[in-house]
Amino acid sequence: MRTQVAIIGAGPAGLLLGHLLRAEGIDCVVVERQTGDYVLSRIRAGVLEQGTVALMERLGLDARMKEEGLPHDGFNLADGERLIRIDIKALTGKQVMVYGQTELTRDLMEASEERGLEVIYQAADVALHDIESDAPYVIYTKDGTEHRIDARFIVGCDGFHGPSRQAIPASVGQTFERVYPFGWLGILADVPPCNHELIYAHHERGFALASQRSHTRSRYYIDVPLTEKLEDWSDDRIWDELSIRLGPDAAAHITRGPSIEKSIAPLRSFVFEPMRHGSLLLCGDAAHIVPPTGAKGLNLAASDVYYAHEALTAFFRKADNDAIPAYSTKALRRVWAAERFSWSLTKLMHRFPEDGPFERRMQLAELDYIASSEHARRVIAENYVGLPV
Repeated sequence: MRTQVAIIGAGPAGLLLGHLLRAEGIDCVVVERQTGDYVLSRIRAGVLEQGTVALMERLGLDARMKEEGLPHDGFNLADGERLIRIDIKALTGKQVMVYGQTELTRDLMEASEERGLEVIYQAADVALHDIESDAPYVIYTKDGTEHRIDARFIVGCDGFHGPSRQAIPASVGQTFERVYPFGWLGILADVPPCNHELIYAHHERGFALASQRSHTRSRYYIDVPLTEKLEDWSDDRIWDELSIRLGPDAAAHITRGPSIEKSIAPLRSFVFEPMRHGSLLLCGDAAHIVPPTGAKGLNLAASDVYYAHEALTAFFRKADNDAIPAYSTKALRRVWAAERFSWSLTKLMHRFPEDGPFERRMQLAELDYIASSEHARRVIAENYVGLPV
């Protein structure tokens, strides 16, 4: 098979890029090692920046998002006793959209066939070759038969553990990483949310987050040591801990119910540079990971896709040979800005094992400053809604 762009990974980043390229008349094919059902089974974040929403609008795939998504004008920080509202609409003139990553992926997936985006699922043993040349190719196995895709460019949207980043020589790349000493224990339940907006809570017992997927489905998190085992956390124990950490105002409105999904996700900050080598471009988790505290993971992947789409379109439609080399620098500038915000919010809202009474007082002092300073709230709001691309 021959195409202009081979995309590795059919998560939201790969599918979004595929649709944007097809809309420009650029040939591409998406290769995914899992089944479509498996891709849709991944429970991920659900807060979309306006830039991510705008890309779905640009594709005309925003109808269900506009019908079922929840526009939010703000969110809350809690210090165990009070809620500090960050009015992002008043401070920035913008909103965010609460719409599950699974649902966004479903919208992209269901539109693929009618829009001529070829997606090959269950492609095993994917390997990238000759990425330093102008004629890279991808080898994969399906149904016991080896297949080859020849392309002009390959874009790796295959996540942290995928083969794309591994194809870049170690002598070329540099890794920056911070592994956090805790994970997020999440519970998904078909109960109404305790607040119409998200609550990020700092408590002496640890962090908590009250989030939502709809008016009738809630997503809650608490941070736990990485040594914790999921089987030790019954639904009742999680609800009890959430009631303590979120504070009395939120606890009074928590509706308890049986979990429909529970998991513990480790947290890390990770950046790989460069995001382009030869004819290979990296997007999303293949190049960077952010702790979910700042709601930046999916949105950062979407901005990567925007930059990659612009570069590839300039190359194929305008014969612009400078666009591809500029991709990594443009993308990384926004990556590091989002990493900084996610890291700072994680440091503010979580208790680290090495923290003592002084660090706790500093966190409370910072929250008090945020509560009293419109400037501080504006800085947070500007980062939360997403910095310009």
